[in-house]
Amino acid sequence: MQTKKTDVKLLAQMSLLVALELVLAFTPLGYIPLGFMNATTMHIPVILGACLLGPKMGGVLGGVFGLTSVIRATLTPNLTSFVFTPFYSFSPDFSGNWTSLIVAFVPRILIGVLAGLVFRFLMNVTHGCQSLALPVAGFVGSMVNTIGVMGLIYLLFGEQYAAAGGKSFEMLLGVIMGVVGINGVPEALIAAVLTLAIGKVLLAVFGRHHAKNTQQRAA
Repeated sequence: MQTKKTDVKLLAQMSLLVALELVLAFTPLGYIPLGFMNATTMHIPVILGACLLGPKMGGVLGGVFGLTSVIRATLTPNLTSFVFTPFYSFSPDFSGNWTSLIVAFVPRILIGVLAGLVFRFLMNVTHGCQSLALPVAGFVGSMVNTIGVMGLIYLLFGEQYAAAGGKSFEMLLGVIMGVVGINGVPEALIAAVLTLAIGKVLLAVFGRHHAKNTQQRAA
């Protein structure tokens, strides 16, 4: 009976976080256009889920994030959407393929897995200090998203992505480092603050025993 109640509670919490992801994904709240790319708040529910429910569930939520990015890139594409979906082609020279799914899914799944592992590790070594574990997990999760996505774009679509942005491939690495520094770091700092503020509230609502269970849940 206790296991059944736990499963129902987990399902309810996951449903809430998935619903939040969908709201963010399909409203202007989730993606902020920057011309050749989008800044995002989509990683916040993934990080929160990873901290509250563990790395496995964080990975699942990251997969939902990846799926929504494929759907958005397909239905409402911009010039570089081909890097996120195999179902969009701006021209023969700018066309997505199966490796677009790697860009869309792998970094997003890793957000949840790594944020959850970092949170659990810090909770263990600091004897439950949420004020440290939550913001660090938020910062790490956000940077995993930015570095993972931009790094895979460089490796898998470098020449196409550079050409689509009107830049030479030789300049692309510098552009990507600029994105990581100028957009990625501030985005990660915001994620750290939001993860701390919202995560503390959610952990209080879910109960102290939930935080202990999260530390012990297998990755």
